[in-house]
Amino acid sequence: MQENVHAIIEILKARYPNALCALHYQKDYELMIAVRLSAQCTDARVNLVTPALFAAYPTLEAMASADVADVENYVRSCGFYKHKARDIVLACQMLVTDYNGKVPGTMEELLRIPGVGRKTANLLLGDLYAVPGSVVCDTHCIRICGRLGLSHGKEPEKVEQQLRKILPPEESSDFCHRIVLFGRDCCTARNPNCAECPLRMYCQAFTPSAF
Repeated sequence: MQENVHAIIEILKARYPNALCALHYQKDYELMIAVRLSAQCTDARVNLVTPALFAAYPTLEAMASADVADVENYVRSCGFYKHKARDIVLACQMLVTDYNGKVPGTMEELLRIPGVGRKTANLLLGDLYAVPGSVVCDTHCIRICGRLGLSHGKEPEKVEQQLRKILPPEESSDFCHRIVLFGRDCCTARNPNCAECPLRMYCQAFTPSAF
């Protein structure tokens, strides 16, 4: 298993040398907002929405004092916009009142923030603070790691704990970003491109007889 993990990591590194978050942001709280908007929405759609949102509310304090109904208008196309707009304003208010205007750097503190779950918290810890062992279990990660035999089940927190046991902590955050890229251009949910997959020798779902 561990040999396979290291081989998979190296293959993904070669394919995606720049393991970057697909969401666009310049400030720490902007990443927090973008990740909240990305729930059940594509990163591409979020990146179309956030420039106008961030221009309308150019500071954390401006976002914290925004009218939720006005924020709804900016984020409407991201889906579940009422919940997301409310969480964004409440989260920014908490950053101002409780965290001196900064996104906090521990899991415990992050989970106190409205709209922040473990997936979001792990992404923020990995991207903003380079915290080792930050495992972001989104749908791509759960699907592909299951196919590769690195995890089992579909419950995000359980998959996260399984991956923490086998991924080198210093590689975890970048691994998850690369898995997302891989899930978009090769190992898709409905029509995986198994014929050209560089990981097919490790994949439990791959059937050579089909090619």
